[in-house]
Amino acid sequence: MRESTQEEIGLGELSAAGFLAMLRVLEGERPILGSEETLQAVECAAFLQVKPLAKYLIHSINSDNCILLYQAAAIFGLLDLFHCAALYIRDSYAELEEYLDCLSDDLLAYVEALLPSTFVAVGAHTPTFEFLEDLSRTICYLDEETNTWRTLSCLPLSASTFLAGMATMDNKIYIVGGVYGANKQVVESSFCYDADANAWSEFPSPHQLRYDVRLVGHEGFLYAIGGEYEKISLKSVERYDVASSTWTFVSDLPQPSTAAPCAQALGQIFVCLWQPLDTTVIYEYETQQDEGLSRKKGFFFGRGQPLDTTVIYEYETQQDEWLPVTELKRHQSYGHCMVAHRDNLYVMRNGPYDDFLRCVIDCFNLTSRQWTALPGQFLNSKGALFTAVVRGDTIYTVNKMLTLLYSVEEETWKQKKERAGFPRSGSLQTFLLRLP
Repeated sequence: MRESTQEEIGLGELSAAGFLAMLRVLEGERPILGSEETLQAVECAAFLQVKPLAKYLIHSINSDNCILLYQAAAIFGLLDLFHCAALYIRDSYAELEEYLDCLSDDLLAYVEALLPSTFVAVGAHTPTFEFLEDLSRTICYLDEETNTWRTLSCLPLSASTFLAGMATMDNKIYIVGGVYGANKQVVESSFCYDADANAWSEFPSPHQLRYDVRLVGHEGFLYAIGGEYEKISLKSVERYDVASSTWTFVSDLPQPSTAAPCAQALGQIFVCLWQPLDTTVIYEYETQQDEGLSRKKGFFFGRGQPLDTTVIYEYETQQDEWLPVTELKRHQSYGHCMVAHRDNLYVMRNGPYDDFLRCVIDCFNLTSRQWTALPGQFLNSKGALFTAVVRGDTIYTVNKMLTLLYSVEEETWKQKKERAGFPRSGSLQTFLLRLP
């Protein structure tokens, strides 16, 4: 094209602020954009067809900017951003309803036609005989209108959720690993539940059989992180390409880890690696040099050590190594669960002297790179906090007694409402699905 040979080109009415936002994102920064800058960034992403900027805007959607991004994406034709912003508004409809009168009738109708996310849970299950009725073989969802847990589907007969890795992606549940029998024999098949079709299918298992594995769904790939096999902890990580149905090994974790807590924020995956002596370390694993981005997409991993330290690492794809980013040190306490909200990672750790009933929550802000502690302690009866799932500005937690919803405030989590407890005993894994 002619412009490639010119020393200067004119971009017409494209704003300098939008162009600067694009350059900052391409350099790997995470700029905080005001309303006017957001609008100009959307215009720039559409006019110059800058996919990394459009993706950054998608990962930046929150309750403060979702309506603006939705309107701007409609004006400038960024369809992925348009749809993602609409989904966010649909999930937070009750909280945002008083502000939706600024939307045109067609934009409002598009939002209201979408399916909202539903809170889904599954208990620990190992395969049993077909003729035996086993309630633990069911996946259930919370009907919030009637405050009732209802059955969504039954697991395949050979599937195990006990010590399995489970994740959701593209409105599907994936199950990898799991064990059966007293000797912890690994289930060699992997399973996928398609919520849209209400159907199960099988897919290949990782090259390395593993249980107590953490499974993460991220941009068309599944990551089987660590785990255990024949009582040996693993540090290997495998990536499954859903499109090609193939597993490949990627860089090992810095240390062996089982069931490492993980969360996704700003388009990246974060995992907690526990180390002895109360050190929690968080690593970032960068998956690829994504479409011109100098800073790659990735994961962070962390857990505990002496003096209770949480550390964040970044994985460089070119060098294939894990790089530490931050750490948190606490006495006799380490991260057991982690969730993300906006640009914050919330790490739930046990209280003093191995107190798992009253937990402490620390927050790491990815923009400021600062740790803060949420005031007080949070009740963790029967591990409810460890089931936390985020929808909009609401966090869902559940145990057999109740489902407790928190509202994410600026400096704390505030109890919002109570719903019915999950009607099964044992450990739980929780998700969000859009149910037809």
